[in-house]
Amino acid sequence: MTIHWCGTGLSAIPGLRRLLDSGRNVVVWNRTVDKAREAVGDLTDKIRPFDLDAVTAALAPGDIAVSMLPGDLHVPLAQRCLQKGAHFVSSSYISPEMRALDEDFRDAGLACVNEIGLDPGIDHLMAHWLVADYRASDAFDPDNTLSFISYCGGVPKIPNPFRYKFSWSPLGVLKALRSPSRSIKDGKPLDVARPWDAISSYDAPLQQVESFEVYPNRDSIPFMEDYKFDPNWNVDTFVRGTLRLNGWTEAWKDVFAEVETLEGPEGDARLKEMSDQFWRDNAYDEGEPDRVIMCVALKAEKDGETVYHKTYVMDAWGDERGTAMARLVSTPVSLAVEMIRDGKAPAGVSAASADPEMIEAWMGHVRELAQHVEVVGHG
Repeated sequence: MTIHWCGTGLSAIPGLRRLLDSGRNVVVWNRTVDKAREAVGDLTDKIRPFDLDAVTAALAPGDIAVSMLPGDLHVPLAQRCLQKGAHFVSSSYISPEMRALDEDFRDAGLACVNEIGLDPGIDHLMAHWLVADYRASDAFDPDNTLSFISYCGGVPKIPNPFRYKFSWSPLGVLKALRSPSRSIKDGKPLDVARPWDAISSYDAPLQQVESFEVYPNRDSIPFMEDYKFDPNWNVDTFVRGTLRLNGWTEAWKDVFAEVETLEGPEGDARLKEMSDQFWRDNAYDEGEPDRVIMCVALKAEKDGETVYHKTYVMDAWGDERGTAMARLVSTPVSLAVEMIRDGKAPAGVSAASADPEMIEAWMGHVRELAQHVEVVGHG
């Protein structure tokens, strides 16, 4: 069995090195061979120029292909895996096109594991743990009113005037600012056209309580089913969102104002211009520590009284092992590869596991990767 690891960008390296260090049979594919050699050439000489047809030709039944490539290549590579009888792993969100492959992967007895990085990934594990813990608690009552939040953010460990720094091209962040979101607020769906229309303050129960700015992202509502919320439960709040340093809204207000006006090819060109400028002005310096904060919380209330309230928190930052973001994205991907190799991954298209044993094992790794992980009980 060969692992075909495709893509050696900044967020891919720790997981890839972990597999190579443990003696797995890995072939590394990257568009720029020299960059891949720079990243892992001390551990392997099996480095090849990435090309979809070349990877397809190399795939054998039972192999595992890992896509740490741009998002538009995940589905094409997954389709090639199906053709060749190979498994597939990516850290990215499951797109409708990927979801459509579920039956084919299932029929072939092959695993297609996605949403297995940081966010999505570790956040799913925390959410599954909280829901299971709540269901098993004395406080559980189908008539309780529930509030669920899941916030994650990568921020500079040493705050800068812009209140944000970039590890790679800012274009993705700028494009995300144009995306609408859906969540549940006051028991009803909340549709937000732009993130800055729904920014609120959040006190994170870290080792020392810290306040952050937060806003909803993407469509949170389908995750209620993923997290095994009963359709009959009374849900007052359900939001998955992004966390930013306090002062971010003020520092970015001119960016928001301009992004709102950009349209068509000219707008795209201007976004690229802005991205290049931000990269020049606000990229991480060599060795500068990043920071990742994640807080996932579930609260249940009965007759206005809180009967259950826990927050699963993680605080991590860059150190001699490299950036927190890279560790937390790619190490879970490497764990997913091992899960498939050990025959523990389900056939079909799936996301981070709800299996209690798997959650316990994986969160054990997360505790080593992060500087602080804790389940905080409130009251």
